[in-house]
Amino acid sequence: MISALTKETAAAVAAKTAFINGKAFDIRDGETILAFLKRHKGEKYVPTLCDAPNLEPFGACRVCSVEIARSGNGGLKTVASCHTPIEEGLMIYPDSESVLKLRRNIMELVLTDHPLDCLTCEVNGNCELQDVAAQVGIRKVRYPEGKTHLDRTKDLSHPYMTSDLSKCIMCYRCVRACDEVQGQLVLSVAGRGFDSKIIKGMDESFFDSECVSCGACAQACPTSAISDIYQSKSVVAQEKVRTVCTYCGVGCNLEVKVSGQKVVAIQAPYNAEVNAGHTCLKGRYAFAFYNHPERLRHPMIRKNRVLEKVSWDEVYDYLAARLTEIKEKHGGDAVAGISSSRCTNEENYLMQKFIRACFGTNNIDGCARVCHSPTALGMQRTFGTGAATNSIADLKLTECIMIIGANPTAGHPVTGAKLKQKAMKGTPLIVIDPRRTEIAQYATHHLQLRPGTNVAVLNMMLYYIIKENLMDKDFIANRTEGFDEFCEGILSLNIDDLEAVSGVPREQARAAAITYASAKLAMSFHGLGVTEHYQGTYTVMLIADLAMITGNVGKPGCGVNPLRGQNNVQGMADMGTQPYQGAGYMDVTDPQMHARYEDFYGAKMSDKVGLTIPEMYDAALAGKLKALWVMGEDMAQSDPNTHHVVKALSSLELLVVQEIFMTETAKYAHVVLPGASFLEKEGTFTNGERRIQRVQQVVEPVGDAKADGQILVEMMNRLGYPQRPYTAKGMLEEISQIVPFFAGVRWDELGDNGKQWPVAPDGTDTKILHIDTFKRGKGRFVFREYVETREILDYAQNYPFILTTNRVLEQYNAGTMTRRTPNVDIVSEDLLLIHPKDAAKKGISNGDFVRIESARGECKVKAHISDEVKQGILSTTFHFPELMVNNVTSDVHDSIANCPEYKVVSVRIERV
Repeated sequence: MISALTKETAAAVAAKTAFINGKAFDIRDGETILAFLKRHKGEKYVPTLCDAPNLEPFGACRVCSVEIARSGNGGLKTVASCHTPIEEGLMIYPDSESVLKLRRNIMELVLTDHPLDCLTCEVNGNCELQDVAAQVGIRKVRYPEGKTHLDRTKDLSHPYMTSDLSKCIMCYRCVRACDEVQGQLVLSVAGRGFDSKIIKGMDESFFDSECVSCGACAQACPTSAISDIYQSKSVVAQEKVRTVCTYCGVGCNLEVKVSGQKVVAIQAPYNAEVNAGHTCLKGRYAFAFYNHPERLRHPMIRKNRVLEKVSWDEVYDYLAARLTEIKEKHGGDAVAGISSSRCTNEENYLMQKFIRACFGTNNIDGCARVCHSPTALGMQRTFGTGAATNSIADLKLTECIMIIGANPTAGHPVTGAKLKQKAMKGTPLIVIDPRRTEIAQYATHHLQLRPGTNVAVLNMMLYYIIKENLMDKDFIANRTEGFDEFCEGILSLNIDDLEAVSGVPREQARAAAITYASAKLAMSFHGLGVTEHYQGTYTVMLIADLAMITGNVGKPGCGVNPLRGQNNVQGMADMGTQPYQGAGYMDVTDPQMHARYEDFYGAKMSDKVGLTIPEMYDAALAGKLKALWVMGEDMAQSDPNTHHVVKALSSLELLVVQEIFMTETAKYAHVVLPGASFLEKEGTFTNGERRIQRVQQVVEPVGDAKADGQILVEMMNRLGYPQRPYTAKGMLEEISQIVPFFAGVRWDELGDNGKQWPVAPDGTDTKILHIDTFKRGKGRFVFREYVETREILDYAQNYPFILTTNRVLEQYNAGTMTRRTPNVDIVSEDLLLIHPKDAAKKGISNGDFVRIESARGECKVKAHISDEVKQGILSTTFHFPELMVNNVTSDVHDSIANCPEYKVVSVRIERV
């Protein structure tokens, strides 16, 4: 079969090729033989059982074996192609008779220990074991039936995950998925030889184990040994539609299976650049809310204090008359709008256009006001662009990670898993957080500061970087401005004071600073623990200062990367849903930009800065704001100082709420309009790394509900503004003409993985920002000393505890969607974290109800005693409306961006 070295073979070696059955094909560096064969001969050319696209080569099953020969090295050798590297000049024989015989023999042995009940199995027709058995030509099994693994007991303990380990073939894919994809290490193998079996945790049930329900094991399993309640590997679906998750800002791609206009299951596509076959439990399993019985299905108008169902024509006529009346009587500034990051780019664009073009006011804001508005302003003022500088894929290159005020394994689980695994493999990790979060357990340095003192800690780090002479002087000199003044400010600081106020020992801050500055490439990530503070914007500027002083901007593996809380926070801001910037972040007060907007929209528009959300409440209470249109936001539950918010909403002449459920805010509305969920409409979301991705309609809206964009278009036309019919493609065409960094965005060209803005007119996208120059020209250093929040200064004496807020993996924000899924069977209530010594002093035991009282009000929550927090610090989640934690939160806001300070609340507590 193997001839002597020929001229053809010698030429192949020189040309970096290898041979399949004597024919030359090109090879790639780092490729395995299996990857080489798949690339040239197709995915199914060589059968496999233990291989999966998102797992490292393992070589457990040996079904992928091939014969190889090396030039001048004699005879044939049988190897597992999945983990054997390709070599130049290698001769590969994937389907020789001896290889085919080996594969059949392996499959016969596997099948001896597998129940042959294919016709009743949930994966019948979509089973990899079935497919491989057919491919290798199995017609009968010659060996006696095994006895060890045929335990028919199914594990149905979990709300989502199921297992029937009698179907297990010991391919280890589930174990590796839990380790390599999620990093949870829940699944493992117990026993030896034929007694080996898969176990969860300490050989317990799924529910009792530390499983986080990501479903990676179920998707990886080639049989139905591990599955889920939706039987997501079955083939009952009539259609598969690719779309984007509606939860956090990671932007995971989903493959939704549909049957009879009903979503039956969701999996994650392996070719997704964002999530590569991985999601969290919310993306994969928490979709039951979309057709929940409590969904809003009809428009409603409040008549005689009661919301009554009406037709769309009636509600449009009513709204047109009322809004026109208010505008004519009080002017356009008496109207305002609040937009939502749960809605698409196109819908957010239409919302701000609706308010600006139809009413001539800039009174438009969105939920980014209460989360990442300091990120946008802080990064705009230092870099020129308020968005992530790099891609999450750069984690593969970075040599140091800094996470500030974020709990990514709970809030951004897919990115959190990548961060955790990077740390587990030895990359230095700095965590700055008042809680000992899951990710903090893997930290090289955990700076457990007092809530509200981010500026103090970052200033300490900058102080030591300068003192230790760890600055990138070339970068500072060539790419930045304002450094001398900044340096003078930093060196004037009193480290004793910063150490005392933050609770972080100076040597810890110094060690973290040296670790960050000494790395050739360092990436920072921050979340709401940075932004939801009195000095939130200044904290973002200091994070930018850290990146600039060490030259960690404008190249792979570094940068400043905000972790966006909701699915389209980035896109909502890009589309102009803020009162001082229009679509594309252009200043509404700039005469040139103002003229451009007026010309493009064909309407008279305001050149004055409009109202932020907190200012809208004040204006409503003052009688100046008469009408408020809210799309997809629940301020009555999610905004601080609930009593103040409710009083403001109740004072309006007209409150219009577009929603999918009867939220706390909708209960105060004069008009309620039923919107569509993400599964019922089309558009685009922009994730935290500036990636614009297609959201594709999966099913029709429930009842008479409509896509939010369609509602806005129809309302605009009723008010006399000629807005063309709503389609995602058509709206993107309009957006690309006014938003400079969307210039080359076309619906038909986004493909499966989208594009990262800015997108040039020719369609070329951008992975890394600020490579040669900053958007503003030179990066600007900003010094800011630490200033104590008014909340502590005014109330700490009578309210000695500091309450901060956090979220859990299983629930999402105010819980509007996740509370209407089986997620509530995993986490069903909010809890208050309290340090053991504080609990002992107050006579509080685990599970006791605790009254939390502030200067604004009180709430009651169940105690969970934990050393995750320091003494004097409390932390609670806010997912369930019955808690109403915002009864106690304050009116203090970020000093620049007006973002509420959720993270520092002076309170006192007592056992109820």
